[in-house]
Amino acid sequence: MAGPLRRRLPLLPLLLLAAGGLRAAERSGGSSSAMEELATEKEAEESHRQDSVSLLTFILLLTLTILTIWLFKHRRVRFLHETGLAMIYGLIVGVILRYGTPSTSGHDKPFSCSQEDRPFTTLLVNVSGKFFEYTLKGEISPGKIHNVEQNDMLRKVTFDPEVFFNILLPPIIFHAGYSLKKRHFFRNLGSILAYAFLGTAVSCFIIGNLMYGVVKLMKLVGQLSDKFYYTDCLLFGAIISATDPVTVLAIFNELHADVDLYALLFGESVLNDAVAIVLSSSIVAYQPTGENTHAFDAAAFFKSVGVFLGIFSGSFMMGAVTGVVTALVTKFTKLHCFPLLETALFFLMSWSTFLLAEACGFTGVVAVLFCGITQAHYTYNNLSVESRSRTKQLFEVLHFLAENFIFSYMGLALFTFQKHIFSPVFIIGAFVAIFLGRAAHIYPLSFLLNLGRRHKISWSFQHMMMFSGLRGAMAFALAIRDTATYSHQMMFSTTLLIVFFTVWIVGGGTTPMLSWLNIRVGVDPDQDPPPTNDSFQVLQGDGQDSARRNRTKQESAWLFRLWYSFDHNYLKPILTHSGPPLTTTLPSWCGLIARCLTSPQVYDNQEQLREEDSDFILNDGDLTVTYGDTTITANGSSGPHTATTNLDSRRTKSSSEEALEHDLGAADHEVTSRGTRLVFPLEYNA
Repeated sequence: MAGPLRRRLPLLPLLLLAAGGLRAAERSGGSSSAMEELATEKEAEESHRQDSVSLLTFILLLTLTILTIWLFKHRRVRFLHETGLAMIYGLIVGVILRYGTPSTSGHDKPFSCSQEDRPFTTLLVNVSGKFFEYTLKGEISPGKIHNVEQNDMLRKVTFDPEVFFNILLPPIIFHAGYSLKKRHFFRNLGSILAYAFLGTAVSCFIIGNLMYGVVKLMKLVGQLSDKFYYTDCLLFGAIISATDPVTVLAIFNELHADVDLYALLFGESVLNDAVAIVLSSSIVAYQPTGENTHAFDAAAFFKSVGVFLGIFSGSFMMGAVTGVVTALVTKFTKLHCFPLLETALFFLMSWSTFLLAEACGFTGVVAVLFCGITQAHYTYNNLSVESRSRTKQLFEVLHFLAENFIFSYMGLALFTFQKHIFSPVFIIGAFVAIFLGRAAHIYPLSFLLNLGRRHKISWSFQHMMMFSGLRGAMAFALAIRDTATYSHQMMFSTTLLIVFFTVWIVGGGTTPMLSWLNIRVGVDPDQDPPPTNDSFQVLQGDGQDSARRNRTKQESAWLFRLWYSFDHNYLKPILTHSGPPLTTTLPSWCGLIARCLTSPQVYDNQEQLREEDSDFILNDGDLTVTYGDTTITANGSSGPHTATTNLDSRRTKSSSEEALEHDLGAADHEVTSRGTRLVFPLEYNA
């Protein structure tokens, strides 16, 4: 027994050593795993800290911009607008981040996946038995594979383009529609639609064709290093045709410039943005059949036209329907008893319009714009006093912050964007093209519009509109949305420079230009423009308000005059607490429906709610002018005038006309308006 025992004794230390080695290996593996987890936690904490610093940077930029704006307003400085300030501060911070912060990450190692024929949105990578998830950020050209940004901070301040479209653009566009000054907008509706639709299309194609010539020149002189198609030039034309004269309009508002000029510029810029984004979507949808996908194809062209019409009309309907639904909800519920809930619902319904349109394949910009117009026209009348004030102030603040945030980011992007391509020939050609494109649609369209306008668009107005074609947030957002290819990167860099130039130079020259063109400033928004040779001149008497409404009616767009009667008699009573009762406007056999849809407030309130657009429309028979014993009506008829005849004619009006006059606030001026004397069309001797 002793022998075998001795032979087995040396095995015990070996077993003990083996067990100890296994435990040591386990401890070593556990220690390395713990170290890896600790490193991962530190990386996550560092990433969170950098996210906080990047957001804090933009907040400090906005804070500094607000304080400087106050200083400029206090000192009455007008040579630089708040958006220009935001861009300057963004440039300064961009320089600091680019050249003042060191690289914080190691070099990326490229892996080859030659077996795959397309990129994957999400990629799972096995690293030593652990799987890591990577997401697609975009394509990198082979020549720049070693120049990928290694600064984590610069990566953090570079936002996803969808942030601009889904978060920053909706409050800007909605506020434009919600704060629309309807009286002057609809008085110039025909001209605004012409500038926005025809003008934007003309500008797009002129700029696109001129830039295609510039691209051919670049190819000839050897400055074009990659493909640049004709459709890319048209897309650039659509992007850069989106005007945003926010600087000019702010100065107009501060100086109280001519209201019609303000309405033309504001209305064009609001609808122009919507047209430009739909036009760019239509150009992207242009796909000719055959081998050459960039050649002209008539079928593809008409398909793009159909896409344009379909997207615009669908987006318009979606925005209007959402506004109508919100109006119905606020009318037939008692949300006005809870202003906080009412404001929250209004905010969510308005913002969801944008996202709903984008989710359905339409354009959120168009949808949220017309949602804002519909909300201002209908829903606003149903809100409580607190909610009216809250919604106005809420979207005004959001609009201010979002717009200045975008302009700050523009300055930042000049140094933090990783794919800039600056071509001097393309940049100079773009400046020349946008100047010619702007001139080619302002002056010819103004000439054609003046043929049918009572109040002409003067040469000084045309020059100011030509000068005020600034580019801003919408052009930038459209350009940054797709920067995957060489051509799109060049278009984005050029768009950025154009925005800088127009905001700083053109925006700063607005006040001197107003003075040089002798455009009226210090004008009351409710004041009508001075009479022209072919209009009636009113001698100020006790019927001044009635005469102002009559002139507004004459100068209102005929399309709006046709719409107004239907809207006033039927839509307003259905969707709001104002307007005439439906029992007086619908046929008698619709009595049950009329009583159900008419708000009790309409019957209870003796005084109807005054509409903001009440100055627009009067019936032709209401324009009656007196000279001596002769009465002249708008339709040209004349005859003896007596007070009895005038009053009798008032009594014979239909109930809808009486309701309309009551709504216009004209009932209190019926007798006193007889004191007004109107001078027939003036004749000037040569």
